[in-house]
Amino acid sequence: MSRGASVLVVAAIAAALAAFDVTFASIVGDSSARQIVMLASCNMIVALSLNIINGMAGQFSIGHAGFLAVGGYTAAIVAANLHLALGGGDPSFARSFVVVPAAIASAAIAAGAFGFVVGLPSLRLRGDYLAIVTLGFAEIVRLSIAGGSQGPLARLGGENGYAGPDHQGVPLYAGPFWVLGVTALVAVLAFRLKLSGWGRALRALREDEIAAASVGVDPTRYKVTSFVLSATSAGIAGALLAIMRDGTPIVQPDSYGFQTSFDAITMVIVGGSGSVSGAMIGGVIVTVTVRLIELVQGADAVQALHARAASLDLNALRMIVYAALLIALMSLRPGGILGERELFAGRLARRRARREAP
Repeated sequence: MSRGASVLVVAAIAAALAAFDVTFASIVGDSSARQIVMLASCNMIVALSLNIINGMAGQFSIGHAGFLAVGGYTAAIVAANLHLALGGGDPSFARSFVVVPAAIASAAIAAGAFGFVVGLPSLRLRGDYLAIVTLGFAEIVRLSIAGGSQGPLARLGGENGYAGPDHQGVPLYAGPFWVLGVTALVAVLAFRLKLSGWGRALRALREDEIAAASVGVDPTRYKVTSFVLSATSAGIAGALLAIMRDGTPIVQPDSYGFQTSFDAITMVIVGGSGSVSGAMIGGVIVTVTVRLIELVQGADAVQALHARAASLDLNALRMIVYAALLIALMSLRPGGILGERELFAGRLARRRARREAP
């Protein structure tokens, strides 16, 4: 495809997304259904970002919620202050072209910087030891924000969450145009990353670090870079989740607990560790499964059962059902739905062969 044709395709996709953004509320009248679509798209980015570390690089990180928190709070602060600077009022599609790019860029930079700091211990740690470091980082971020009722973090609202400098809520600017568009962009970049020489070198380090280093692959460079790229992508996902339309206008520290990191790991493993398309499928499956279980939990029959047995913990029951579904899926597909394969692996290989042919 020529450069001119590619520009036309991108322009057509952007126009279609813009039209979909404007008509989304009328097409899907139920706000909870719209939220599921947007949340599933954001979770695709979460899974794609963690897949860089856990899938491609073979590093075991269980503190991904920390990067989401950094990105979410950074984007919320930038979006809320820009919204006030632009005059306040209701968020508009036109203003989103100012607010959303600034919020996403700020979140990506902040999360990437934390990723560099966390990536440094990965030079000496592997497996369980690295997992403990990343988990500790995520808990430090969450507890620092939640306990910041005094001092420099007091403006973040502590346990009550951040609702903007005027306490009127975070403006929700990111509609389908931004959420779906950024998801598509991140997915394309993830595919190109995996199929590039950099991605192959990263997977070589995952299989045998000593052998990869002996043929010229620098472990230090690739490990730290993978953490920075993963954290940057997670920051973008956190930004979209914080200012997502039909979302919650308050960013709370409880949203970034261990359960969030566990869900991200589940997305990668269910879809297939190392698979880009698998990570995206895993993000959708986990999002839809959790939401369906929540809907069942709120059904009249379940509520009636809870009324008869007041000691029944519905939240615990929800997690038991969720865990049972995961066990069943992993028993049937131990390597995940796709393993390390891609949905369009054959087509991508043929395209790359044509491009590299003399």
